[in-house]
Amino acid sequence: MTPEEVLARLDAPLSLRRRVFYLAVAFAGLTASALIGLLWATEPGLPTRTHLAFAALVAIGLCWAAFGGWAVIRRTPLFARDRVVAGWLGVGAWLVFSVGALAITVARREVEPVLLGVVLVLGAVAVVHLRAARRARVALLRRRVALTATATGDR
Repeated sequence: MTPEEVLARLDAPLSLRRRVFYLAVAFAGLTASALIGLLWATEPGLPTRTHLAFAALVAIGLCWAAFGGWAVIRRTPLFARDRVVAGWLGVGAWLVFSVGALAITVARREVEPVLLGVVLVLGAVAVVHLRAARRARVALLRRRVALTATATGDR
């Protein structure tokens, strides 16, 4: 492929497969938020910590729904920006989960080793995905610059 052909492929919007994937992400986030919100609305007399947990889960689901919608409606190339945003959403959801788990642990005054293990594993996975997404974005942007320079004859 010539540099012009590679640049044309890089400048293309999301493929149909990626669009369907992001629609599924948006639908899953919206569905989860709606179901949790429905459960929350129909259960009277819940403790405060349950209200906070439901609010956090609804907010996380709405964030994923908004992310999926944003990725689908973008008409410009994302150069892995979508992956970086998803990585940050994953880290943010992990932080919310970790704070909630820490609050429960402090309130009960007993450490659950399994919960601690789950928190650490989820945090590691979220950070690894974010780091990989940022590296992929940097690599794509460098490649675009190199190909643009090659296509225009600059060196």
